Amino acid sequence: MITEFDTIAAISTAQGEGAIGIVRLSGDEAIAIASHLYIGKQPLAEVASHSIVYGHITDGTNKVEEAMISVMRAPRTFTREDVIEINCHGGLVSVNRVLQLALKHGARLAEPGEFTKRAFLNGRIDLSQAEGVMDLIRAKTDRAMNVALGQLEGRLSKKISVLRQELLETVAHVEVNIDYPEYDAEAMTQDLMVDKVGFVIKEVDKLLETASQGKILREGLATAIIGRPNVGKSSLMNSLVHENKAIVTDIPGTTRDTLEEYVNVRGVPLRLVDTAGIRETEDIVEKLGVERSRKALREADLILLVLNHGEELSKEDEALFEAVAGMNAIIIVNKTDTPRKIDLDRVQELAGARPLVTTAFIEDKGIDELETAIANLFFEGAIEGEDATYVSNTRHIALLEQAKQTAQDALEASESGMPIDLIQIDVTRTWELLGEIIGDSVQESLIDQLFSQFCLGK
Repeated sequence: MITEFDTIAAISTAQGEGAIGIVRLSGDEAIAIASHLYIGKQPLAEVASHSIVYGHITDGTNKVEEAMISVMRAPRTFTREDVIEINCHGGLVSVNRVLQLALKHGARLAEPGEFTKRAFLNGRIDLSQAEGVMDLIRAKTDRAMNVALGQLEGRLSKKISVLRQELLETVAHVEVNIDYPEYDAEAMTQDLMVDKVGFVIKEVDKLLETASQGKILREGLATAIIGRPNVGKSSLMNSLVHENKAIVTDIPGTTRDTLEEYVNVRGVPLRLVDTAGIRETEDIVEKLGVERSRKALREADLILLVLNHGEELSKEDEALFEAVAGMNAIIIVNKTDTPRKIDLDRVQELAGARPLVTTAFIEDKGIDELETAIANLFFEGAIEGEDATYVSNTRHIALLEQAKQTAQDALEASESGMPIDLIQIDVTRTWELLGEIIGDSVQESLIDQLFSQFCLGK
């Protein structure tokens, strides 16, 4: 039977060949279990906390591995439990053999994210910080990593705690007013309600203003490269990736399927999708590719619409402009190294206020201008300093929006003269919603679901 008091073990490094592989144990029996495996000059039970010792791992009969053992005693550990980390040689066989020996001597295989879950349950971090751990692991750019690191350090948690304290003071005044009506503090309580709740709404608005940028940094922009066949879509992808990921030829229709790759553009992570050229075709394989291209177009956050400088604007090109109406798009006129046949005035008319960039990918011209256009489109050219607090998690954004709505309900009710005991319901609900962000008021099923998304060993 699985319990939260079991001593757990898992491989904490990536699977595969490497210089070092780490098997981590956490729980009351972590040191005792590791002692069954370890042979060295000093018993692990006598090793000082936060020390590392050299020795060998044994299966009881033979030495099976050379290792460095880190000993960390509660409560000054990530999980606030005794933690052992066995540093052995990397490779599938070595670390798995050590893990199996730990399981044989009484440890239980950790569930995904269970080490971080224990850190949360034991009060080492709150729920938003725990989610920051996963964001840090998944970060694809330096800026995304800085946002996740700020969340892990508790930057968002501190702001939320301040807002909850403001609301708690308001609720306390309401309770006094209800319990001791003889003091006639209702007028003061109404003024306090407007002041405190108004402050909370302004601060929540500030956090929500960062949501779109924060979400982009966390999840990346789904970016579709579209255009007729042979306009240079694959060349664009190769230029942004700085690698020949896509086949480039002069033959139209070379790309038959969508190709995906993550790229870093001025700190903005793009999930780049090179699509098959969108045109009418009888080729059954190319037709499937075109349909996938249309699907990528519908799901994209950003469209890079590529046109050919050396060809006249076609009806298919104009149809693509219609397809991206109302969407975030950058218009790229490629192959400027060829004689101009395209009507640039018409292109500018169709582009409207959307950015227009000229390029010659074959000569690496225009890439800097394109990257600048992407950064300007979503971040006005720059992202705030590293000390800024970003909201990037979809769950957090939804809770902040709900909290803002209930706070506005409370403010409007207070300004209209509604009895304060009724207004208190909305204020308390706002306090609870903000608490769900940091895990002070959250259902156990949600906690299990969140940590199940973590990798094994984290």
